[in-house]
Amino acid sequence: MSMTYLEAIREAQYEALRNDPNVFLYGQDIAGFGGAFKATKNLSKEFPGRVFDAPISEDAMVGLAVGAAIEGGRPIIEMQFADFSTCGFNQIVNQAATLFWRTNTACPITIRMPSGGTAGSGPFHSQSMESLYAQYPGLVILTPASVEDAYWMFLDAVALDDPVIFCEHKFLYYHLKADQIGDRTLPLGKARVVRPGRHATVVTYSAMVHESVRAAEELQQDGYQIEVVDLRSVKPMDTDTILGSVARTGRLLCVGEAFPWGGVTAEIIARVATEAFHLLDAPPVRLNSKDTPIPYHPNLWKAHRPTSATIGDALRRLLRY
Repeated sequence: MSMTYLEAIREAQYEALRNDPNVFLYGQDIAGFGGAFKATKNLSKEFPGRVFDAPISEDAMVGLAVGAAIEGGRPIIEMQFADFSTCGFNQIVNQAATLFWRTNTACPITIRMPSGGTAGSGPFHSQSMESLYAQYPGLVILTPASVEDAYWMFLDAVALDDPVIFCEHKFLYYHLKADQIGDRTLPLGKARVVRPGRHATVVTYSAMVHESVRAAEELQQDGYQIEVVDLRSVKPMDTDTILGSVARTGRLLCVGEAFPWGGVTAEIIARVATEAFHLLDAPPVRLNSKDTPIPYHPNLWKAHRPTSATIGDALRRLLRY
């Protein structure tokens, strides 16, 4: 029986609740209703008194989580959409992120952020916030791109004594399925080479992994072998795997769905240019969504974000250099 990306996250929450009595869930409409995307469906029945509806105040939600963590709890917070997390930004970056460094007290909270775009979602429900939160020391930023990673990385996140931003892509919720969840294969912070190659490297994460693999498969018809690296974790970032891939291919394209300014792709290129300039046969390139608010219309949305077609075009330009 196959499992979707969303079902893997629900199952991971079930396991976290079953394995640790200190774990509880808190979010808007997550108890009786099961959450905006049904990621907590039936969990309040399975674990009465441990799945709580929150007020429409992300600031209050994260504040409660920080207080609960100080007292020994391991809260899992659901943001309805990653975009709304900015309403709790102060609590996340000035309280949760700094707590251990200020007081030597762990802050084991996991904040689930339904991230990225879907057709017709528009500028308030489609943003990718990982670059913003990666700016702040003390936060772990995870971006699973597979059903297996959605499950295992979530359980690893809940077990951490650090605050975790868990960026789960909404487009993958129902579009991505797996026949089964295998054993845990990689630790947090380790990237995965999802497709080996020798002519160019694509470093990416989240839903852009799948767009990049499709682009690589298309270029294979022209005789090019494109290596695709899935970061899995934005922070910490597995620089060694990135540099190893660039050493094999000599060319680098970084792809992200977030806005370009100060983003994850810029960080990757900065690291490669600093530490592996001598390995490059062409200038490194990045491809992000357009530097505009995210449009509502499905056709405009497709033109706004990277796709397999635009990734393929960027790779062909890189290969021609």
